[in-house]
Amino acid sequence: MSKKQMMAMVNAPRHVDNDNSAHVKTDIQASARGENAAMPPCADTLTSVPVAASNPVRYDASILTEFDIFLFKQGTHYTLYEKLGAHKIEKDGATGVFFAVWAPNAQSVSVVGDFNNWNSNSHPLNIRWDGSGIWEGFIPNLQKWGLYKFHIQNSHGEHKDKMDPFARAFEQPPRTSSILHWPEYDWRDAEWMRTRKEHTALSAPWTVYEMHIGSWRHRWDSGLSLSYKELAEDLPRYCNEMGFTAVELLPIMEHPFYGSWGYQTLGYFAPSSRYGTPDDFMYLVDKLHQAGVAVILDWVPSHFPTDDYGLARYDGTALYEHQDPRKGFHPDWGSYIFNYSRNEVRSYLISSAIYWLEQYHIDGLRIDAVASMLYLDYSRKRGEWEPNVHGGRENLEAIAFLRDMNKEIYGRFPGVQTIAEESTDWPMVSRPVFLGGLGFGMKWNMGWMHDMLSYMSYEPVHRSFHHHQLTFSIWYAFSENFMLPISHDEVVHGKGSLVNKMPGDWWQRRANLRLLLGYMWMHPGKKLLFMGCEFGQGLEWNHNSALEWHLLDKPEFRGIQQWVKDLNAALIHNPPLYELDFAQDGFQWVDCSDWQKSIVAFLRKGKRDDEFVLVVANFTPVPRDCYRIGVPYGGFWAEILNSDATVYGGSGMGNAGGMDADALPSHGHGYSLPLTLPPLGIIVFKNINREV
Repeated sequence: MSKKQMMAMVNAPRHVDNDNSAHVKTDIQASARGENAAMPPCADTLTSVPVAASNPVRYDASILTEFDIFLFKQGTHYTLYEKLGAHKIEKDGATGVFFAVWAPNAQSVSVVGDFNNWNSNSHPLNIRWDGSGIWEGFIPNLQKWGLYKFHIQNSHGEHKDKMDPFARAFEQPPRTSSILHWPEYDWRDAEWMRTRKEHTALSAPWTVYEMHIGSWRHRWDSGLSLSYKELAEDLPRYCNEMGFTAVELLPIMEHPFYGSWGYQTLGYFAPSSRYGTPDDFMYLVDKLHQAGVAVILDWVPSHFPTDDYGLARYDGTALYEHQDPRKGFHPDWGSYIFNYSRNEVRSYLISSAIYWLEQYHIDGLRIDAVASMLYLDYSRKRGEWEPNVHGGRENLEAIAFLRDMNKEIYGRFPGVQTIAEESTDWPMVSRPVFLGGLGFGMKWNMGWMHDMLSYMSYEPVHRSFHHHQLTFSIWYAFSENFMLPISHDEVVHGKGSLVNKMPGDWWQRRANLRLLLGYMWMHPGKKLLFMGCEFGQGLEWNHNSALEWHLLDKPEFRGIQQWVKDLNAALIHNPPLYELDFAQDGFQWVDCSDWQKSIVAFLRKGKRDDEFVLVVANFTPVPRDCYRIGVPYGGFWAEILNSDATVYGGSGMGNAGGMDADALPSHGHGYSLPLTLPPLGIIVFKNINREV
C-alpha cells in the first residue's frame, strides 16, 4: 500500500455511533469481561448507573482556580489534564464527575452519555464568566467506565457530539465515545525511578528496540494482537535476553485508524483501548521498568486527523488548527496542523507530553515529524505557504513551542530524554535552548541511515566507487547528539525487509546484514532497530501480521539474532562504545582511505585514556590475509566480536581469538596487527595487556 493510499484510508468516512441504543454500553461491558477477544479483560467492571434527568448539573463545584485560568490564557498551564476533561470529585457528600471543556465559540455545550440516554437537553454545562471559553459543570452519581461525549451547538448552529480532548480512555474504534476513567494503579518501579538517570544519561549505553504493539506477536489460538498485560509477560523477558536497554513504542495514544500505526492521533491522553485499559498499560510500563528496560513513546504534536467527532473544528471554528489551510492543513497526510501560535493549544500539547511522563512514568518521548513543524513550506509549492513575519520559511511559533516543551520536560523530569525525528540540516536540534538550540536530548541521524542503506544496496564490486557514503557521516557525527535509526519507515511501503535490501545470494545477504548491524553498533551514536530486523525477517513489515517468529527454527536466523545479542552485550560491557558517543574524543580513524578494497578501520575511546576498542570492517566478499592495521599499544588484542563466526552463520574466518601486536609502526601508531579480515565481515578487538 502506498503512503497516498494509506492516508486516503485514514481520512475516509468512518462510522460514528451517536445513537442512544443500549448496544454501546453492552459491548464495552463485554470488553471488560474479556468476551471481546480484541480487548483484554479489564480490572474493573462497568458499574455506570443511569442518572435521571431530574438529577441536574451543579455549577458550584468548579476545580478551576483564577490562577489556572491565568496560566491557561497565557499558554503556560502544563498540567491541564488535572483540570479539564472529566474528573471524579466529591461535593457536599455527593461523589460525581466534574466536566470542563474549552469551546469558546460554542453556543451551548452539554454532556451526553449512557447515563442520560444520550439526551443533549439533560445536562447542560455553563460557560465561565472569565472569558476563558471553558464550559463546566458537576454531575453527581456517575461511575467509572461510563460512556460520554460533549454535545456542542457550534457557532453555525450545528449540533455535534464531540470527544473529550482530555479523555483518559476511549471505546475501541470504530466506536468513538470517551470513557470515564481515573487511574488507580499501584506502581512498583520505585527503584527504577530512583536510578533512572543512570540508565538514560547521554553517556549511558542506549540500544533501543522499536516496536508496533499490535504486530509484534499474536496469540497462537486467535491470531489477535497481544494485550498490554500479555506483552508485560513476554516483552521485558525478550528485551533482557536480547540485551536491549529500551523499547520505543510506535504511538500508543488512541487513534481511529489502525493502519496509521498511531501517527494519526486523536486521544492525546489515552492509551489505545485495542490492547487493554489505561491501568493495563501502566502495568506494562511497570514490568519493563522492573526488568531494567526504559520506555520511549512516539508522540505526534505535528498534526491530527480530520475525524468529525475529534478535535477538528471543535466548536465550529478552527480551534486547535489554523484557519488558513496554508498553515493548518498538511498536504501529504490529509490532516490538520496544530496552531502553535494559540496559547491554549500550546498548553494542551505540552500538558499531553507532561501527562505521559508524569502519570505513566515514561522515560522518553520521540517527537515525530519535527521537520514538518519547523518549515512553513514543508512539502508545499510556491504560493501554497505564507512566509513568517521576517519573510522566511521558518515556523517561528512551532520553534517556540518545541523550545518551551523541552525546557518544561527537562526542568520537571531529570533522567527523561526527548528525541527529534528531524530529517533536515536544521542546526542545534539537540543543543540547549539557552544556547539557541531546540533543546532536544537527541536527534535521529537520518543522513547516516540513508547513506548506509544506499551503500549496502550496491553489489560489493561497486562499493569502491561509493566509499564516501561509508565515511561521510563522521564529518558531522558530533554536530548533534545522534541516534542511529533503522526504523519501521525503512521496512514498509514496498521498501522490503532489511535483509532483502542486501545484494548477493542468500549467504551474502545475511553476511551483509550482520556487517551493516555491526558497523551501526560500532559507529558513534545511540542505536535503534525496528522489530524483526534483529533476526533477519524476510517479509516486509505488515501491521496486520505478526513477526515471522517461526523463522527462528532455522539456524541462519538464530545466528543473526545471536549476533544482535552479542552486539548489545559488547556495547553494554565496553564503555568506549558508548561513553563518548557525542564527542570527537571518542572516535579516531585508523584508516578510512582504502576505498579500493572497501575497508575501514577506527578506534572507539572511552573516558579513560587507556581504553580503546579497534574496529575493522571489510565490505567486500574477498578475504584479506595479513592486512596490517596500526594500533596505539602493544600487548594482546582480544578479538571480542567477529560477524563471520560460524555461530552467526558465517564462514568461520578470523584471528583465533586475538593476537599480540607487533612493534612495527603503521597508520601513525607505534604498533600494528597483521589481521585476517573475513569476507563481508566486521571484527572488533580490545587491548587486554597494554604495552607502551
